[in-house]
Amino acid sequence: MAKVELDKTDRKILAILQMDGRLSNQEIAERVNLSPSPCLRRIKRLEEAGVIRQYVALLAPEKLGLGLQAYINVRLEKHSDGGSPRQNIGPRAAFAEAVERWPEVVACYAMTGEMDYLLRVHVEDMEHFSRFMMSTLLKHPAVLDVKSSFALQRIKDTTALPL
Repeated sequence: MAKVELDKTDRKILAILQMDGRLSNQEIAERVNLSPSPCLRRIKRLEEAGVIRQYVALLAPEKLGLGLQAYINVRLEKHSDGGSPRQNIGPRAAFAEAVERWPEVVACYAMTGEMDYLLRVHVEDMEHFSRFMMSTLLKHPAVLDVKSSFALQRIKDTTALPL
């Protein structure tokens, strides 16, 4: 994927949007010393180029009763991704599809090293975590091994990228 060229004003706009995506175009334009029309054109160009992927509300998991955050390393069985006779997809693709359906998993990354995937999971408590592990994750046919770690304290948690 080609890198999008950004000037100083584009970077300022992106930094502002990363901090508060609800600001009006007028407010953003004032902060970057542009009139509203050129500012809006820049934002639209950044959206069309895929630099701005989406706008979201960031929720506080603990306020929603999701007080436990876990990171789970997952190792899959090492057999070909050609699929089994009863499946048209391989274990990696089947696992990726399954992860999309598990609401507890808020992030999943394919990894290098000893484990194949890293999952970030939000659950209510240890009982909810245990149900997810025993009834969902460990029941997936491709899962060979898992290692879990729990977040004890949030030190830094940002969605803002360095610009």
